[in-house]
Amino acid sequence: MRPLTDNRIPHAEKRIFMKKLLLHTCCAPCMIYPLERLRQDGFDVSGFFYNPNIHPAPEFNLRRQAVEEYGKGQQVPVAFPEYDPDIFFRTVPESLGFPARCAYCWKLRLSQTARYARENGFTAFTTTLLVSPYQDIEVIKQVGNLAAEEQGVLFYFEDFRPGFRKAHDQAKKAGIYCQKYCGCVYSERERAMAKKKK
Repeated sequence: MRPLTDNRIPHAEKRIFMKKLLLHTCCAPCMIYPLERLRQDGFDVSGFFYNPNIHPAPEFNLRRQAVEEYGKGQQVPVAFPEYDPDIFFRTVPESLGFPARCAYCWKLRLSQTARYARENGFTAFTTTLLVSPYQDIEVIKQVGNLAAEEQGVLFYFEDFRPGFRKAHDQAKKAGIYCQKYCGCVYSERERAMAKKKK
């Protein structure tokens, strides 16, 4: 199977080839708009919360709980692989620096998502990372396509960024946990340093 590199496939064909879709989910607020859009297009969506980058463990648990609660409320099954931050530190050394380390982090997470999709009968996968205006959407697209090729599944690409602000406002109003940094210890440190400078 060839990975999808754009969003020009007719809706009817999407349903035929990609009906069962795995949504890599980084957090509950970022899940809101992609889930809405995918369901509008007739996809049968399941979530996959694979984020060994999130640090520390209490932060991971807050995000996991928010995704679990939102998933239940939306009747979306979500898989939660075991939390293993060591794999992140082995894969994404601090010496890489920003933004190079992000591509390594995305590769780690989307490769595992593609593998899970193949092993569990999903024809395609995508990611909530595509909703954030703070991420490099073109690099995520490349990483997703590569992961899809390696695992023999499809990567569904859509620019979900237009729904980011509305979804995050919706999350805040609903009392859904909204994090203050991307997740990794490196970004958390950088945020703290920026605060000190101010």
